Amino acid sequence: MAEVWQWLSDHWVVVGTYTFLVIDVILRILGLILVPRNRRPGSALAWLLAIMVLPIVGFPLYLLLGKAELPRKRREKQKVINRLMHVRAHDIPDSELDADAPSWLQSAVNLNRELGAFPLTGNNDADLEIDYDTSIARMTADIRSAQHDVNVLFYIMARDQITEDFFDALGDAAHRGVTVRVLYDHLGSLMHGSTYRSMRRFLDSCGIEHYPMMPIKPFSDGAFQRPDLRNHRKLLIVDGQIGWMGSQNMIAAHYDKRSNIRRGLHWQETMARLRGPIVAEMNLLFATDWFYESAELLAEDELLQAPADTSGTYECQLVPSGPGYVFENNLALFNQLFYSAERRISAVSPYFVPDESMLAALVTAARRGVDVELFVSEIGDQFLVFHAQRSYYDVLLAAGVRIWLYQAPTILHAKHVTIDDSVTVIGSSNMDIRSFLLDMESSMMIGGTDFMAKMHQVEDVYRSRSRELTREEWEQRPVPMRLLDNLCRLASAVV
Repeated sequence: MAEVWQWLSDHWVVVGTYTFLVIDVILRILGLILVPRNRRPGSALAWLLAIMVLPIVGFPLYLLLGKAELPRKRREKQKVINRLMHVRAHDIPDSELDADAPSWLQSAVNLNRELGAFPLTGNNDADLEIDYDTSIARMTADIRSAQHDVNVLFYIMARDQITEDFFDALGDAAHRGVTVRVLYDHLGSLMHGSTYRSMRRFLDSCGIEHYPMMPIKPFSDGAFQRPDLRNHRKLLIVDGQIGWMGSQNMIAAHYDKRSNIRRGLHWQETMARLRGPIVAEMNLLFATDWFYESAELLAEDELLQAPADTSGTYECQLVPSGPGYVFENNLALFNQLFYSAERRISAVSPYFVPDESMLAALVTAARRGVDVELFVSEIGDQFLVFHAQRSYYDVLLAAGVRIWLYQAPTILHAKHVTIDDSVTVIGSSNMDIRSFLLDMESSMMIGGTDFMAKMHQVEDVYRSRSRELTREEWEQRPVPMRLLDNLCRLASAVV
């Protein structure tokens, strides 16, 4: 044995070289076997490129980030809760579309139901809020009026000077006997340091039950869970009668970052306040996430409150999506609507990195004469995504899509789409691969002429604050910037 160690010591360079080469070849072969299975060709090629260029780094990264799937225990919970919510959803009456609704809209409703969405409900009312601080103030006022329960879920929650009154309202509600439940994404909120810790201490001091969603505990659910699977939803439900959803997180508009404050960066959002039968569906969706983190099944009679106001005229359908579903529900819905559009598509998305099917749907719509416009930010807060989305502007502009750049120093973070004068989709979902595959999202499809008028007013405001990107301007951008955009586009495919 001593002779063997002596030989290895004398020839360690040769042994190390051959060992490295063997491992290198094995990892490349494993990559060719494992990566292409049930994966988009673009994503598979990107991962294979990463593995082939540097297997020692690329393959471990694939093991860490290459599987967009919940671990076993969470998948089992998903199956249980999906069956239960399907049964409970039968207690929500199905609504019929108005007689003047386009025929393709019923197809979209049917598609949503097949993918796991809730029933279409009528007699709803909704209004919009696009002022950041005002929306927080209005949500706070609704909490102060609560009599029975308040259910809160935000991707990012932090207690700072802007949100302090919101949390005080939660504490006051708990002190007067209202049941308050709070969920927040673990990683999304944890990144905000002292204000996140302040929030947790405050909730504890008020005796409010709260849980971090998708906690960073890689092996706690029966298998490894990739750390970037996140719950990106934003929901507030008060007494089962008032529901808020949209794009806004519960944090100051500058996200409590010194660099943002120094640059004057702040976020622009769109939130919807809903009343009517649809609020019961929002409560059901909250209950699924509550069950994941607390293992508590909320009582049906608590969730499905009879709406006090049914005077509204809007049809609404709630569409959840995320890695717990078999199909990419939000992507399927967007594509269905894009192909159905006859006159106009207005899309607002802070992070626009579409897959091939969505890009084809938008380009096809523009080429067949539909007026297509896309609202994005002039500047970005996420380097990779910002440059990746810019790589799509060439083909969009060539097809006739109008691109509006929301002017700096504001980050346009709103997420909504309107199709003709028929339907809108608003919620937490971006139009990027992360929202389609990795994030748990909530989208609301809303029909109604009056609501469409409200949405068009919001689009008019955003258009007035934006400048249009022309094809001539885009073609004059520097060559190094083009190369950077295309490189980031390639990297963004690694999901």
